[in-house]
Amino acid sequence: MRIGELSRRTGVHERLLRYYEEQGLLHPERRPSGYREYGEGDVDIVRRIRSLLAAGLSTSTIATILPCLRDDGDRLIPTCSDLLADLHRERARITRSITDLQTSLGALDSVITAAPPDVTRRALGVLDGSTPAMSAQADGR
Repeated sequence: MRIGELSRRTGVHERLLRYYEEQGLLHPERRPSGYREYGEGDVDIVRRIRSLLAAGLSTSTIATILPCLRDDGDRLIPTCSDLLADLHRERARITRSITDLQTSLGALDSVITAAPPDVTRRALGVLDGSTPAMSAQADGR
């Protein structure tokens, strides 16, 4: 099948399919005319790629682990022994990122809740568009 058909069957834009090829995730055959020719298995590969991207993995990580996965209904099953260790490391990295973001969110919440009520009212008015933004100088600072 050509790239337009793969795009229709997967819901993935042609430009993104070309990007997946550039990243080594897809390997279409090339016709003498230069057109890409995809096989039936590429539909499943694109779905795996989308699932792994949704899980927060980078395309470089996906390129490494994609050959070691198979579909089992709605789940991806690892088939290589080293893959599980890699996935655990990636999960730990994501967990650290979440923890860092939660710490940042807590610090930001502390600063926001320390604002005097009149400053909070003005800020909320700006956010909902009911009052114009005021500069720090106009606030008397």
